[in-house]
Amino acid sequence: MAKTGKTVYVCNSCGEDQPKWFGRCPVCGEWNTCVEQVVYKPTSGQVNRSAGISYTSPLTSIPLTLAEIETTSEIRLNTHDEELNRVLGGGLVQGSLILLGGEPGIGKSTLVLQTVLHMPERRVLYVSGEESASQIKMRAERLLTSQQEEVGRSKPILKTADSLKIFCETNLEKVLEQVKVVQPELIIVDSIQTIWTEAAESSPGSITQIRECAATILKVVKETGIPAILIGHITKEGSLAGPKVLEHIVDAVLQFEGDQHYMYRILRAQKNRFGSTAELGIYEMRQDGLRQVNNPSELLLTDRHEGMSGVCIAAAVEGVRPFLIEVQALVSTAAYGTPQRSATGFDLRRMNMLLAVLEKRVGFKLAQKDVYLNIAGGLRVSDPAIDLSVITAVLSSNLDVPVDPTFCMTGEVGLSGEIRPVSRIEQRIREAAKLGFHDMLIPASNAEQLKQLQTSLPKGITLHPVRKVEEAFRTLFG
Repeated sequence: MAKTGKTVYVCNSCGEDQPKWFGRCPVCGEWNTCVEQVVYKPTSGQVNRSAGISYTSPLTSIPLTLAEIETTSEIRLNTHDEELNRVLGGGLVQGSLILLGGEPGIGKSTLVLQTVLHMPERRVLYVSGEESASQIKMRAERLLTSQQEEVGRSKPILKTADSLKIFCETNLEKVLEQVKVVQPELIIVDSIQTIWTEAAESSPGSITQIRECAATILKVVKETGIPAILIGHITKEGSLAGPKVLEHIVDAVLQFEGDQHYMYRILRAQKNRFGSTAELGIYEMRQDGLRQVNNPSELLLTDRHEGMSGVCIAAAVEGVRPFLIEVQALVSTAAYGTPQRSATGFDLRRMNMLLAVLEKRVGFKLAQKDVYLNIAGGLRVSDPAIDLSVITAVLSSNLDVPVDPTFCMTGEVGLSGEIRPVSRIEQRIREAAKLGFHDMLIPASNAEQLKQLQTSLPKGITLHPVRKVEEAFRTLFG
């Protein structure tokens, strides 16, 4: 049992501890985040001895030069999920610690359970501190039933999940005992905020408990080479709950996000020591689980609004993945005197900047107009290359003139009305050609770059280089 130690006051936001109570954290500046906790300094190896486990560390105790260090190729476990493998950089690295965060009910547990059910060749220990074993079984049966209906199998539903062990426990020492007994090839902890250790006397979910539990799991993962996935809660501000050190000690931080009113979910890597943070995974939430979206452009452009104004197609890139999205705008006379500005899926401040460019550089007066902007599909896009499509959709709605449905466009708009070059222009063009678009507006600088590199572009699509917003509007509307 832990000994009674001294009382300290800890900030729930950043983890800073002070000997006296404080109203505002002196480090992060947050108010009313001070909580009282009793802490002590644990003796060496106390956590492992309490669990009855002894791990042998493969690390040496002397410093080595770079020439003396032996390196081996990374051994990755295939999750049989193309989207997750892409975001992780090719699969789960042995001995890695992954932190998965997201809004409540967004599908974090479904994603992890669905992934391990697709790995029947691996022994998996699923530690649940939030759901009972019967709840997990019901969800697994639903996921496996839909999976078998897709492939037309007639085997027993849970036959393929014999290698999955469910353990409903929140005590870390008991969890480590089962790790020693089961010898899993993958550990799932759902969630890290519910796990507590005897090495700390604070309540589960507190700063101290999360820090101690995560550090202990990290030690076990690095010494045994067993990868682990921790599911984490987030705060109302959208950041991961717990101390910031939690994000520092893990090898990868994945964010599972999306609007619960829409079917699409996006998996992003905010940190990845074994891969790129520019990759993106897209899923479609269904009643029977999450479905991988290999080509998001086809789903986002299922409805072509021919003959309707205020609709424009943009070639965007999220990470390194290009896809086409539909930008919708509605401009109407202000009914209440004060013009309304609203944007869904797009930065409102950037939209106001683009409206100012339209009024100053092009001469369209929108000061007494309500402007509503929407990115179809419930996605939130931060790529500045969709600026040109935003102002085109706004102008189309204001004039009530539809945009030619064979056109798509990409380009960043500057404050002087110039069309600035964008990155990965070749990928954007190929994605547009693949979906049947015949014309595409691109920045003139990108067109010159393609000409110098003598890049072979797909046939059937005509590029229209533009330097100014006025040139783009003349090409589209005459």
